[in-house]
Amino acid sequence: MLYKFIVCFIAGIGAGLGTGFAGMSAAAVISPVLITFLGMPAYQAVGVALASDVLASAVSAYTYGKNKNLDIRNGMVMMIAVLIFTMVGSWVSSLVPSTTMGSFSVFMTFLLGIKFIVKPVMTTKENMASVDARKRLIQSAVCGTVVGFICGFIGAGGGMMMLLLLTSVLGYELKTAVGTSVFIMAFTAFTGAASHFIIGGVPDISVMIFCVLSTLLWARIAARYANKASAVTLNRATGVVLVVLGAAIITVNFIS
Repeated sequence: MLYKFIVCFIAGIGAGLGTGFAGMSAAAVISPVLITFLGMPAYQAVGVALASDVLASAVSAYTYGKNKNLDIRNGMVMMIAVLIFTMVGSWVSSLVPSTTMGSFSVFMTFLLGIKFIVKPVMTTKENMASVDARKRLIQSAVCGTVVGFICGFIGAGGGMMMLLLLTSVLGYELKTAVGTSVFIMAFTAFTGAASHFIIGGVPDISVMIFCVLSTLLWARIAARYANKASAVTLNRATGVVLVVLGAAIITVNFIS
C-alpha cells in the first residue's frame, strides 16, 4: 500500500504541475506511470488519469477565473467543438488501419516546453481585446474542431494542442490561455472518465483516490503561483515544467 501511495503521489506531482502551469492533461503523466510501476491495465490507467484531471482542471480553472484569466465565452465554443469532433475523430480512426502515434503528445510536451523558454508568449490582454469578437468566436470553433478531431483520432495531445493554438493562433496571453485550456479540460476529462468507467468498470479505488488528491493538491499550488507570477517568470516556469515532464514520460515509456 505504501509503494502504491508513493507512486500515485509522485504521478500526481507531475500531473498537477502540468495542469496548473500549462493546462496539460493528467493522462499524459499518470497513465504511463501507473502502467509501468503498478502494472495497471492501460484502459483503467487512462480512466484514473481522466478522473484526476476533472478536479485538478476544475480547481485550476476556478483559480484562473478568480484572477480574471479565463475566457468562458470562447472557451465554451471551443469545448463544444472539441467534444463533438473527438467523437468524429474516434469514428474515423476506427475505419483506417492502426497507426502508432502514442508518443505524439509526449514529444509535443517536450518541444512546447523548449518553445516557452526560448520564445516566451508576451501577448498582453490589451492585444487580446483588440481582436474582433466575431473573428475570435470563429477561430475558437475552428481550433476546437482541429483539437477534437486529432484527439479522437490518435487519443492524445488535447491539453498541449489547446495551449499551442490558444497562444499561437488565437493570440491569447499565457495566463488566459492556460485558464481557458483547463476550463475546457475539466469538461472533456469528466466525459472521458465517465465513459471509461461505464465501459471498463471502476478501477482500483485506492489508486484513484491517491492520484486524484495528489493531482488536485499540486494543480492548486501551481495555479496559485502561476496567477501571481510575471509573464516572463511564468513562461520560464511553464517551459521548465513541460521539458522535465516530457523527458520523464519519455524515460518511463522507454522503461516499459
